[in-house]
Amino acid sequence: MAGRLKAPTGRYGGRTAEERQAERRRRFLDAALGLFGDTPGYRATTVAALSEAACLSTRQFYEEFRTLEDVLAALHLQVNDWAETAAFSALSGAEGLPLADRAAAIFRGYAANVTADPRRIRLSFVEIIGVSARLEEQRLARRARWVNLICQEAEAAVARGEAAPRDYRLAATAFIGSVNGLLHDWSSGWVDATLDEVVDELVRMLLGILRPADWPAPAPGHRPSGAGPVGAGRAVPRAPER
Repeated sequence: MAGRLKAPTGRYGGRTAEERQAERRRRFLDAALGLFGDTPGYRATTVAALSEAACLSTRQFYEEFRTLEDVLAALHLQVNDWAETAAFSALSGAEGLPLADRAAAIFRGYAANVTADPRRIRLSFVEIIGVSARLEEQRLARRARWVNLICQEAEAAVARGEAAPRDYRLAATAFIGSVNGLLHDWSSGWVDATLDEVVDELVRMLLGILRPADWPAPAPGHRPSGAGPVGAGRAVPRAPER
């Protein structure tokens, strides 16, 4: 049968059909985070095992999803949404701070979120790799959102006279790869450092990109042509619509 099975409608136990459906979906995703992000991993998980872990039936699974890949796709988006929300919240709280403090606040917010549960890191950086062309496209699309954020922040820093003017897209792409790799290695126990030390190193890397050694930094109080006052705040970029 093409598509999902039809979900029941009407009110039952004081809850609407939509509320029951949302609850089932949450239970499947919670169970999937445990199975995909830990043992046995996405590729060794079956619909029956996931349904059992969620304390639901396989029929209920097919009322919510077509395949396990659909579950992995939904969970990957959810994990990224959590991290994105944390980063934008930190970004909002750092409005008006100097570049180094602003970058540190953003990365501490992001890193604290993604490392709070090692299963999220494994799912985002390991389990989703190589599953299908569809999920690879989704993974790269979400990475592009982080690249865009770095580029937006870099452009704003240039306008404030805090960074060298250049096209930052290639550097931002390489930097995001470094962020992902370092956080994964740290979470796996391969890096002997505290999370604060990891974040500090990432901030130093980013500042090195934005302020190369051969860049003649403007004198204090200098204002680039067309830019607002030095240190002036900027509207916080909104997260792209989901």
